[in-house]
Amino acid sequence: MTLLTDLYQITMAYSYWKTGMAEREAVFHLFFRKKPFDGGYAIACGLDLAIDYIQNFGFDDSDLDYLKTLNGNDGKPLFDLGFIEYLKNLEFSCTIDAVPEGTPVFENEPMLRVQGPLLQAQLIETPLLNIINFQTLVATKSARVCQAAGKAPVMEFGLRRAQGFDGGMAASRAAFIGGCATTSNVLAGKLMGIPVSGTHAHSWVMSFDSESEAFEKYAAAMENNCTLLVDTYDTRQGIANAIAVGKALKARGKKLMGIRIDSGDLAYLSQLGRTMLDNAGLHDTKIILSNDIDEYILESLHDQHAKMDLLGIGTKLVTAYDQPALGGVYKLSALKNKKGEWESKIKLSEQTIKINIPGIQQVRRFYHNGLMITDMIYDIELGVHDDPTIVDPNDPTKTKSIRTEHLFSEDLLVPIFENGKKVYQSPELADIRERVFKELEKLHTGIKRFVNPHVYVVGLEQRLYEKRLRLILEQRNLIS
Repeated sequence: MTLLTDLYQITMAYSYWKTGMAEREAVFHLFFRKKPFDGGYAIACGLDLAIDYIQNFGFDDSDLDYLKTLNGNDGKPLFDLGFIEYLKNLEFSCTIDAVPEGTPVFENEPMLRVQGPLLQAQLIETPLLNIINFQTLVATKSARVCQAAGKAPVMEFGLRRAQGFDGGMAASRAAFIGGCATTSNVLAGKLMGIPVSGTHAHSWVMSFDSESEAFEKYAAAMENNCTLLVDTYDTRQGIANAIAVGKALKARGKKLMGIRIDSGDLAYLSQLGRTMLDNAGLHDTKIILSNDIDEYILESLHDQHAKMDLLGIGTKLVTAYDQPALGGVYKLSALKNKKGEWESKIKLSEQTIKINIPGIQQVRRFYHNGLMITDMIYDIELGVHDDPTIVDPNDPTKTKSIRTEHLFSEDLLVPIFENGKKVYQSPELADIRERVFKELEKLHTGIKRFVNPHVYVVGLEQRLYEKRLRLILEQRNLIS
């Protein structure tokens, strides 16, 4: 999968090699500038797949043979054979630190730091962004949906609407991490151990002469796992037909697990269904709602006192329907000079939000009485005062002094690879999912609001802010 990258990564690598810069030590950070869904947080996700990619990084003979076929505008080979030989013998040797999956993260703070030879660190930019951007986006959407669902478990039903096979698999994983209880994706169940669930489609009902016959035949075939889709023709009649089957199952010592409503006025029909089921003595038959549901619709359903025991959510979850991409970026922030000294690097822009943060960064999270209260981005080379001050990177008038005496703190970036060797033990998927629940409990409820959430404070340690400002002024003076 090493060629799953942009061509310009390889042309830059080639140019580093030709100019003698390939082995110069560099530091890159992966981060996003704006929280997804206009929300208050994001959930870090995708690290395990990124680890798998790094462990398998390397150019095989077929990769190199392909690169030999590429030509420049003059028709001559794009790459020297010496570079091809260099890639053939390339062994990954970078050091990588990252935020563990399932951790709430915020704008501007690095989710991942890569330190090592410039050429290698450059080559892995595109795959890292591809993996982490998408899975973080879906995990965040899942956490929001599951928050809105309350006590009703969410079944992820999105494979048929996902962006390709790989998108479907990644989405099933990220949705489970974010809080979904099950997936309809059987391959994800096999490969990842995610619990699988499902009902039947309208085509089952349409395949028989009557809805009653369809329900009876399905119950006979699946009497130990029978859930009936009741809205193929008329939902009220469909519920009545399901009740008849439910009573027959009960007489045989079995039970109707649930009815699913996939269209119409979900609040009204769920209330109707609950009343009809209870009146028939089927109190333990669950009501499943589906039909393009998201967190906003769920809030409305709760406001209308809808009866929902389970939720099936597909399109708007696995495609992160209202935001197509996270917008994470990967920026060079430090480079060793010929003397072996670190030089901080900065990218300027007409937009303040696009001016990167220089140095070798770490994120320190502070807690008070078990709640997250603020995050500080600091430069490892500069260190941190006992009672630091942080500055908003986009507004220097916003500062915050942190009195650490009664606070607990932890650094979020943990070692993943050291000089190319994996040193991190990846948690089980279920443990990552549980981490999301526990970590979100540490966030103030206002930050978890869907509309106009409270802003969680993230700032630059003052000396890092001052370094950044100095570098900006130096570069602009050079330009002027």
